[in-house]
Parts: sequence; C-alpha cells; structure tokens
Amino acid sequence: MTFLRGWHPLAVDSALAAVVAVMLAAAVLVTPQAGALDLAAVLVGSLSLVAWRRAPLVPLLVGTVSMLVFSVHAQPGPPAAFPVLMAVFAAVWAGHRLLPALASAVFLGVSLATSLATATGQSPKDIVQGTTLLLGWFLASGVTATVTRQRQAYLEQVEQRAAEAERTREEVARRRAGEERLRIARELHDSLTHSISVIKVQAGVAVHLARKRGEDVPGALLAIQEASGDAMRELRATLEVLRDDPDGSGDPDGSAAQDSRLDRLDDLVERARSTGLAATVTISGVRHELPAEVDRAAYRIVQEALTNVSRHAGGAGASVRVDFGGDELVVQVDDDGLASADAPPVPGVGLLGMRERVTALGGRLRAEPRPEGGFTVRAELPLGEPT
Repeated sequence: MTFLRGWHPLAVDSALAAVVAVMLAAAVLVTPQAGALDLAAVLVGSLSLVAWRRAPLVPLLVGTVSMLVFSVHAQPGPPAAFPVLMAVFAAVWAGHRLLPALASAVFLGVSLATSLATATGQSPKDIVQGTTLLLGWFLASGVTATVTRQRQAYLEQVEQRAAEAERTREEVARRRAGEERLRIARELHDSLTHSISVIKVQAGVAVHLARKRGEDVPGALLAIQEASGDAMRELRATLEVLRDDPDGSGDPDGSAAQDSRLDRLDDLVERARSTGLAATVTISGVRHELPAEVDRAAYRIVQEALTNVSRHAGGAGASVRVDFGGDELVVQVDDDGLASADAPPVPGVGLLGMRERVTALGGRLRAEPRPEGGFTVRAELPLGEPT
C-alpha cells in the first residue's frame, strides 16, 4: 500500500497485528460460547504477528496454539484461521516448508475433529466443505508466499547482474582509458620529444659557436636554450605520469607537479623577460601552502597568459598579480596590447584549457579585452584543504 511507504517495518507489522487483534476481539464478543480465555488466546495469537518478519516461526507456533484454543473452545468458524494463515505465509516466505505444512495440518485436523464431535445445527457435509475451503486458503497462502519469495530472489539477481554489469563497464572504461593514455604517451614521445630535442641541441650548438668566436650570445637564443630544456623536463615528467598512472588519478607530488608550482613563478617570468617581454610580478596577501591542484592551475594560467602576450600582443608589457586570500587564490595577468572590445582576440585552445582547469576546481575565469586597451585574464580559484 502506497500510504505505508516510508514507515518503519516494525511499525507496519505492529499495525497489522493490531488490526487482526481488533477484528478477532470483535469476533470473540459476538460469539456466545467465548469467554476471557478466548479473548486472551486471540490477543496473544494476533499480537505474535509482530514478529512475522524477524522470527516467522514464533507467530507460526504461538498463533497455531492460540487459535486452536479459541477454535476448540468457542468454535467461531473461519475467523480463527486468520492469524494462522498469515503465519503460514510468513514462514513459507522465509524459506520454511515442513513446519508451515505441519501447522496447517494440525490446525485444520483439530478444528475439523472438534467441529464434527460437537456439531450443533450443521451437517457433517457442511463442516467438511468449510474445512476444505479453509484448506484451499492455506494452500493459496503457501503458494503466494512461494511466488513472492521467488520474485524477490529474481529481483535480487537482476540487481546483482546490473551491479556486475556496471562494474564491468567501469573496468572496461578504465582499461580503455589506460590504453589511450599509453597511446598518447607514445605519440608525444615519438613526435614532441624528438622536435624539442632538436631545438635544444641546435640552440646549444649556436650558443657554443657564438662563445667560441667570442661573440655576445643573443638573449633570445639563451631563452630558447633554457625554454627547450624546461620543456623537455616537463614533457618527460608528463610522459612518466601517463605511463605510470593507469587509473588517471595523477601524482600531485611528482616531478611534473613540482615543476608547475607558484614557487617557480619568478623563473617563469624571468624566461618571459628574456624573450623581450616587459613583465612585472605583484604578490599580495599572506603567502601560504596551496592545494596541489590549485597551485598547478595557477602556474599554468600565468604561463599560458604570458605565452599569449608574447605571441599576440605585439611587444606589449604584462603585469602578473597573485593575491593569497583566505578562501581563494586570485591570479590576474594584464597586458597593454592591441586587443579591444571592438576587435577581441579569437579564443584558442589555450583559453579553453584555462577555463577547463578553473571550472574543474569550482572557480571562475574572466578572459576579455580591457576597457583601456589590452587583455586581461583573471582566475579566482577556491581553496580546499592543503595537500
């Protein structure tokens, strides 16, 4: 019944037992031969149904004995069988077979014998027919309980199969993700590693030749040499993560993470300056340890923003501001380049990656032209527990 949904099982069982007790108590009151003993037997047999779910054999035993007392003494007819029918259902539903059948046979046999021995106003044929009808009800109770038990077992099997299928899908997805990570690692190694190595070697050779000839080494060439070395280290660290972390959880304390923290912000800005970019850094608030993901995201956002300034802002200067707050870290990079509201730059993969990083951390990102000209990138990153 829908109105019973949400009730505690004990409350439902108690309500059921109370209803049966009231009905049989009314039957006692309208039965001339019934007395106090019958009322007590009815109440004991009915209230024992409270335990039908937790201890089904208790109401089967208590109900059968109590209802036999009522049936033999007062001969109320079919109402005396109600608690026994319910107890038989509960016992069969719990998986018992012999005891419910024995209780049914004893109750029907004793009731039939008593009715035949003390028949008044009823023919033996009517008594036997009434008992046969009760036998049908007992059989129906057992069959219903068996069907209910099998249906419950079937539903449990369906749930188990669904859970197993879900686990299988997750395992397949993890395996495929691991295979894809290995494929990406191989592609990165075979393509980028070679290209960056060539750049690093060529820059090193150029620096060596310039020094050998006693010439001043161009700052841009030194920047290329340093940047290629940093890129190679970060790429190798990323490849290690891809190969050694098949579940995709990452290693916040690994070398890739250590190379991508705000502790190295000065080195990052210095490399940008070596390329000719006029960059300044302002840090406000009390500097404290940051969660690894926030620390790495902030570093990458500044790195990408400075790269965009160097590539697209046409010799502009940039200012980097980092504000350590109690609840969030604010990172902002402004440039005085050529971007304007009338001609905003087309968002690329870099800005998309920034937004994905910030969104994954539950933060906010603003990347847009400044009213006075130039472009601004502002990321507000909420702080969790430091890792």
